[in-house]
Amino acid sequence: MKKSLLSLFVFLFVPVTAWASGGAAPEGPALFGIPVDFMLFALVLLGVALFHNNTLQVALTGLTTIILYKLIFTGFKHGAGLTGLALHFQHEWVILVNLLCLLMGFALLSNHFEHSKVPDLLPKFLPSGWMGGFVLLCLIFVLSSFLDNIAAALIGGSIATIVFRGKVHIGYLAGIVAASNAGGSGSVVGDTTTTMMWIAGVSPAAVLHAYAAAVVALVVSGIPAALQQHKHSPINSNPPEGIRVDMARVSIVAFILIMAITVNVTINVKFNEISDTFPFIGVAVWVALLATAPVRKPDWSLLPETFKGSVFLLSLVVCASLMPVEKLPLASWQTSLGLGFVSSVFDNIPLTALAIKQGGYDWGVLAYAVGFGGSMIWFGSSAGVALSNNFPEAKSVGNWLRHGWHVTLAYVIGFFVMLSLVGWHPTVDRYHTENGAAIETQAPTAATPVKPAH
Repeated sequence: MKKSLLSLFVFLFVPVTAWASGGAAPEGPALFGIPVDFMLFALVLLGVALFHNNTLQVALTGLTTIILYKLIFTGFKHGAGLTGLALHFQHEWVILVNLLCLLMGFALLSNHFEHSKVPDLLPKFLPSGWMGGFVLLCLIFVLSSFLDNIAAALIGGSIATIVFRGKVHIGYLAGIVAASNAGGSGSVVGDTTTTMMWIAGVSPAAVLHAYAAAVVALVVSGIPAALQQHKHSPINSNPPEGIRVDMARVSIVAFILIMAITVNVTINVKFNEISDTFPFIGVAVWVALLATAPVRKPDWSLLPETFKGSVFLLSLVVCASLMPVEKLPLASWQTSLGLGFVSSVFDNIPLTALAIKQGGYDWGVLAYAVGFGGSMIWFGSSAGVALSNNFPEAKSVGNWLRHGWHVTLAYVIGFFVMLSLVGWHPTVDRYHTENGAAIETQAPTAATPVKPAH
């Protein structure tokens, strides 16, 4: 047990400290060149790993401690004292509210889907044996390419609950999160990070080759996950007779998803200048939920527990946003590989924003790294947190790493397969401001792929 905890601490802490060394010089106290801020955050993550039955209390205590530390010693990115704290939340509130609305809204959507009886019919169409579990992961992968990965993971979890008779293995839960994150990594409408790249002027074709890694990762992670699940509880190949699909609930699920996708594309692409001024996507989901409530009432009793899980994730997101990092190490495939590990503990939205500002990345490689990397730990992505709200047994970092070992292996293998097949094609699309005006500078694109050193 002690050995596994030590390994976990290294897994969590080393990538963070390596990333910190590539950033701006710390203004506050530091130990061994590492800002105390990062040490506090590492302790929060270690506390979450050790006390997985009290993750919310640990996260809120850690957030309070970090805020007090910065109030006393370092100040914030936008100023010192309470004014700096208020300005920080002024810059972050849209992301936080969007995430809260999506996590809670998609939990109700998932419940609608589960009660539509569609999952009960799926055993008729899924193969028997372990292949049934693998095919389900492939379906989640496809869903996530055009849906939010939270929705894809929750829908996948609802289906798994039915077809495996409520006995879902932790390794398979990790496989669901991995499949949902992999599916969105090569699509500009499949993940928030790739949508951010699209808004910044990156072509949708420039992230498409992320699927060269994502498909490999799906296979490497999906097959062991399906085998684990088959051994734990085989797929139910004999669904009950006389199942009647509730088409009203199916229509509600479709309406909510269409609303979310439409608003996402419209606001972020057509009106991106206002996209960071209001949580349009999250509000759209709730407008759709409330508008359809007279047809089928959502299960409001789910909200208290979902709210607790959502606040936990938001606490970690705020902690990560408070870290004193103003830039990333120089763009390279090695940096991109490292960012995938960092994404398992840091919110990948600010990571992606920094990478876009810096430029010089191969956007497909980066999309895969920050998109799939968060799957390695249950709280490393919003999809993982949302799914764990429905499966509390997944809220153990030790168990997730032990049973979901195939996710980390899949990340590394997928990454290097992509480099071998596609190469590293950096483009410098650097956006910065000068005298208040936005300026775009372009550097030549690499003409030939750069293979990783052996």
